[in-house]
Amino acid sequence: MTPELQERGAQARREHDERLAASGGREGSFGRALQPRTPDFAHGIALYVDDVTVSFDGFKALDDLSLAIGVGELRCIIGPNGAGKTTMMDVITGKTRPDAGHVHFGSNIDLLRLRENEIAQLGIGRKFQKPTVYENLSVFENLELALAGDRRPRASLFAKLSAAQRDRIDAMLAQIHLAAEARRPAGLLSHGQKQWLEIGMLLVQEPTLLLLDEPVAGMTDEETERTAELFLSLEGRHSLVVVEHDMVFIERLAQGRRKVTVLHEGSVLAEGLLAEVQCHPQVVEVYLGR
Repeated sequence: MTPELQERGAQARREHDERLAASGGREGSFGRALQPRTPDFAHGIALYVDDVTVSFDGFKALDDLSLAIGVGELRCIIGPNGAGKTTMMDVITGKTRPDAGHVHFGSNIDLLRLRENEIAQLGIGRKFQKPTVYENLSVFENLELALAGDRRPRASLFAKLSAAQRDRIDAMLAQIHLAAEARRPAGLLSHGQKQWLEIGMLLVQEPTLLLLDEPVAGMTDEETERTAELFLSLEGRHSLVVVEHDMVFIERLAQGRRKVTVLHEGSVLAEGLLAEVQCHPQVVEVYLGR
């Protein structure tokens, strides 16, 4: 076999492996060719978590956890401390590898095959409990940095914004209630405003799926209400998974028609409309009744 033929064969094999990895072991869905790393949402599901188990020194943080998040859905997840909520997000974003189970983005992207940065590039954004912003930069510069392809501050801030990018940042400033603070150093913002800024930094990257871990912790009542309005406005354009202990905030988001999932001891204890899970005897016993 000639060297040229060997190289062509090796290249074909690499391309095949990339397609296979992107499709979760399948070349396509319903006979349609899919581009590598392009999620297929034809089934209307953005995220599949199937029978995921995670153990730490014999303790099961997740125990055969299964759930599915619809495209454009706003899902609230509640549960007592230690229920596995943060570990679930760690698994979805590639920070923690499970002992067993499957996690797919769309029907074809196996997230367990990917690294954290690859998962983020697919359009999965995560907000942690404590806001992380560049405090020495202005609010506008934080959003500019998030929007840039090169995430290094020096490289990003020396790149010239296009008119469309500037308009995108201005629109985001209005959406997260920080237009009046655009030139203010982020370190001078209130805690709630920093939370909004970090949410904005995720949104300018136009993620398909947003994972939000206790987003209103430490916020005032007014800030909490504005955050609820923001999340409700994102429904349909993004899929949102909101983990929160503030039941007033959860009631505002659920509004009697959105699904709420209750986790306990690493698995789903109950799932349904908020009124339904609030009446569930075990939910009352392990969480709401405390």
